[in-house]
Amino acid sequence: MPLEAKSSSRVRKAPSTGVLDPNGILGPGEGLCPRMNKGGTEHRLRGSRVAPSGSRGKVNYAGIDIAAEVHFVAVVNEHGEVIQKATRFEENAAGYEALLKLLGEPAGLVVAMEATGHYWKNLFAVLVSRGYQVAVVNPLRTRRYAEGNLERSKTDAIDAVGIARFAQEKKVTATRAPDAQTEELKELVRLRDRLVDDMTNRVRELHRVVDLSFPEFTTVVKDLSSMRALALLTKYPTASAFRRARRKDISNLAYDRGHRIGLELADALQAAASKSVGQHDAAVYKTQATYFCADIRVLKERIKELDENINTHVDNHPVAKLLTSIDGVGNGTAARLVATFGDIAAYEGGKALASYVGVVPATNHSGKKQPRRAGITPIGNADLRSALYMPTWTAVRKNPWLNAFYARLVKAGKPKKVALIAAMRKLLHAIFSVAKNKKPFVPRLELKETNS
Repeated sequence: MPLEAKSSSRVRKAPSTGVLDPNGILGPGEGLCPRMNKGGTEHRLRGSRVAPSGSRGKVNYAGIDIAAEVHFVAVVNEHGEVIQKATRFEENAAGYEALLKLLGEPAGLVVAMEATGHYWKNLFAVLVSRGYQVAVVNPLRTRRYAEGNLERSKTDAIDAVGIARFAQEKKVTATRAPDAQTEELKELVRLRDRLVDDMTNRVRELHRVVDLSFPEFTTVVKDLSSMRALALLTKYPTASAFRRARRKDISNLAYDRGHRIGLELADALQAAASKSVGQHDAAVYKTQATYFCADIRVLKERIKELDENINTHVDNHPVAKLLTSIDGVGNGTAARLVATFGDIAAYEGGKALASYVGVVPATNHSGKKQPRRAGITPIGNADLRSALYMPTWTAVRKNPWLNAFYARLVKAGKPKKVALIAAMRKLLHAIFSVAKNKKPFVPRLELKETNS
């Protein structure tokens, strides 16, 4: 009776002879026993009956390079080997159907894509609704991954393969789809930011026109975005217009729901106009001033309406409303926190929030270079860090627990800005605690004082 190999569920971990180990050293092909160096598991294992990874099931990884109109998708297996070369599909219904057909069943597949602008959102929603595990990754991580692999070429197809291999190597986890309330709040906050940027640009352009036609105007009326300045510049856009106007007409000019300019301000403006060095009073400058003033007025009204809308959404949001229980965190700050972080409770802790914002030290010690102090990391959300600056100051003034922490650091010799950054980090820990526990904020310092 012929000999038969006995069935075994154990994996033989001896790699095939003559192949390179994962560390790049030639394996047992140089005369070594084929059972030696059993750590090499990246190549096909002789006599293996199960996957070399030892995982319970095979997992493939799809990488999608996102663009405005055309995307590329590639798929690699659990060893990083390409099993589906980069394929082009379009941002339309036919393209989505082709992608779903190519991907197959959701089971055993993780899809990774970069957070490229807003272009990924429709595809993300469709894939999640079909049951796929979708991981949205930071483009900085995939770029650094490609640089670490010394990738010399860059195309959309190459990027798709790179994203898939990044997902396979880093074992990325699925991104949780935001709820409707959080998504609406995020859109409102971002819309407000765009309108504020638009208004800032219009004020800057108006300032240029005023500098050319009536530079002394800002010595009398400081804020060009105020309703008083807008009313004056709409009616009298140049210095010559103020000189020709009657004193009484300027004084009686109404603005902001019934307020009047008044004789004192009218006299100051005409006195400044009489000695103005502005040399540009052609019709084109009057047109620009009129348009910019009208734009600023409309933008101010829209921002005011948005603020009311945001306040309503914060009141109806389960987490955002609780965040306002922290002194220094108002409706605007709470809305921005939820819009930026999404599900705050899904983070690992307050340290993760601080790392995301960028209020962690960037220690840089190497050899003889041993600096005594370290600045904050350059990696982080600078916009949110800037938005938290004034709320942190308010929290330091109004919260006894944070005030005591800040005062202790300053007393220990820390610069005030360093102490403030540390207070911002501590505030982020409080924000995480409120979001995680779903309870209003209660300062511990006040509890200790009550117990005593």
